[in-house]
Amino acid sequence: MTEVVAGDGSTSAGKGAAVVLEGVSVRYGAEQDNGGLLAVDQVSFRVEAGEFVSLVGPSGCGKSSLLRVIGGLQSPSEGSVSVLGAAPQEAQASKRLGLVPQEPALLPWRNVVENLRLPLQVNRDANHGPDRVGEMLALVGLETFAEYRPHELSGGMQQRVALARALVIDPDVLLMDEPLAALDEITREQMRYELLRIWSAAGERSKSVVFVTHSVAEAVTLSDRVVVMSQQPGRVKAEIKIDLPRPRRAEDQRGDAFLDYVEQIRDLLRDEVAEVVA
Repeated sequence: MTEVVAGDGSTSAGKGAAVVLEGVSVRYGAEQDNGGLLAVDQVSFRVEAGEFVSLVGPSGCGKSSLLRVIGGLQSPSEGSVSVLGAAPQEAQASKRLGLVPQEPALLPWRNVVENLRLPLQVNRDANHGPDRVGEMLALVGLETFAEYRPHELSGGMQQRVALARALVIDPDVLLMDEPLAALDEITREQMRYELLRIWSAAGERSKSVVFVTHSVAEAVTLSDRVVVMSQQPGRVKAEIKIDLPRPRRAEDQRGDAFLDYVEQIRDLLRDEVAEVVA
């Protein structure tokens, strides 16, 4: 049932890849005499079109660094990255990339609708197509809160606004950096299934998602595939295909198959901690 892949990127091969990383390394402070800090080391994997892939690993293993590289926010020290067959910066400039950060980062003086319009106003030259603000408000269930300001919303509602803002430009690739981490456990669980509903609502136009999380259960709930990272410097230790039927429901988390995946990934992460302690 479980497909575990050695971390060399080889079994992710296939046609229609939305994101391709080949031999990516990220080094900070490389101008120093000691060569700086190697945060990510020779990472290779692919994300197919419409696929939901989660990155999990110990703190400091470079998950967020990889997300910034994919998003064109920083360049890799070594290796190559392509998004939709082009450089990340090109995909970003054409608004084919959406980003949902850990904190919603909403502008406090703008209401919900005005926050959603921000990406459309920042890049007026991009062809955004029809105005999708109303559609995105409906998709995340916030039509009646259109005129509310961020401080008048709960944490979960603010995160839904951030998700709608990323989707309003209709990106093909969605990057999510621990977007649920700041929520309480009950709201976080609700948001997992809200996110699945929104992702699946696109049908044949499902977004390709790269999702960073520290929660193994969250990764298994959401993902088609989980990429397990090693301790810093981060390497791909394994890729685990999650062969669970969709749509996924809260009660599925009590099933044996779900729990087997969770335990398998946790075992891989425990090995990393044990190696550091030893």
